[in-house]
Amino acid sequence: MQVGYARVSTIEGQEAGLAAQVRDLNAVGCEKVFYEQVSSVAVQRPQLQGALEFVRAGDTLVVTKPDRLARSVVDLLGIVARLEARGVGLRILSLGGAEVDTSTATGRLTLTMLAAVAEFERALMLERQLEGIAKAKAEGKYRGRAPTARRQGAEVRRLHAQGVRPTEIGQKLGISRASVYRALAEAAGGGATRAA
Repeated sequence: MQVGYARVSTIEGQEAGLAAQVRDLNAVGCEKVFYEQVSSVAVQRPQLQGALEFVRAGDTLVVTKPDRLARSVVDLLGIVARLEARGVGLRILSLGGAEVDTSTATGRLTLTMLAAVAEFERALMLERQLEGIAKAKAEGKYRGRAPTARRQGAEVRRLHAQGVRPTEIGQKLGISRASVYRALAEAAGGGATRAA
């Protein structure tokens, strides 16, 4: 039996992307598909856990891409080892433009090599990024990202002026209540009071 797993990040928020993955998994013959909208770095991925518990010896877990399944090469290889220990294969529909099936020796080798190369490329990219930031800081050109609450300071003040309570402002804007008070204090020159 082929069992599919699809995931999109909460950051992506792409229902269309999730629907496309489910469609592709159904198209290759998956009889059951588990899917969720959760970041790959989330500690809890309940549908992935459900898929891993559902599969039995002789089954194949199918994903469209490796990043839909795992957060890193180590995580991916750990999932593969867990599946193999139960006699379950892993099929990735697109890994570097090729399909990989770990039920074959060639598939296992290909997966390990491509995953290692992907991890190496990511490490190089992060290293170059850090070097670029260090250079920009040395030249006085790097400011970093403005904190989310500060970027929304005008909206915080507008809602507060309309009589919206700080807790509600925080919920509407996706920031903490403390950030709301901080934005109000900055607007008042550091002297805002905490009126709930």
